[in-house]
Amino acid sequence: MRIIGGQFKGYRFSPPADKWPTRPTTDFSKEALYNILLNVLDFETTNFLDLFGGSGNHCYECISRGALTATYVDKFANCIKFVKQMSAKLDIEDQMTIVRSDVFKYIQHCNRQYQYIFAGPPYGLPTIHTIPDKIFEHNLLTDDGLLVVEHNPFVSYNHHPRLTQVRNYGQTHFSFFRPKSDRIDDQEE
Repeated sequence: MRIIGGQFKGYRFSPPADKWPTRPTTDFSKEALYNILLNVLDFETTNFLDLFGGSGNHCYECISRGALTATYVDKFANCIKFVKQMSAKLDIEDQMTIVRSDVFKYIQHCNRQYQYIFAGPPYGLPTIHTIPDKIFEHNLLTDDGLLVVEHNPFVSYNHHPRLTQVRNYGQTHFSFFRPKSDRIDDQEE
């Protein structure tokens, strides 16, 4: 894996391969996602929340691009350990908050808002369809905030009232949501 842009552009890292509990976003799809985000986010005014954070890949990318803060949430001890080591290597500990928690418990008890939230849940998660509703129910996004959920082709949010667009990159799909939806008609199916 590598950091695509910003001050750490090109930095390569690998989580331990043995019994790694997550599925990282591929470099190809991550690069495509961040090309879109460059046109819709001002990273330098962004507080970022990474749900199901895994390797911390998205936190490093956002901070590299100038995000004010990144909050990382995952429940796996090996992931937490790896992300703490990476934040120390990149010297970004003062910008990162690392939380070991079940994502749904974190959402329920979170008392702050974010400009950008990325959720990369396990593709087989039985409650994957509830993620956008939980985030909106608990008011985790600012009024102009953006939520992106990564999922596979077997999940569809096409009837969600706050969905604005879907981008497909092979088996990786990104669904974009806003607190007030201005639905884009040219969604890729």
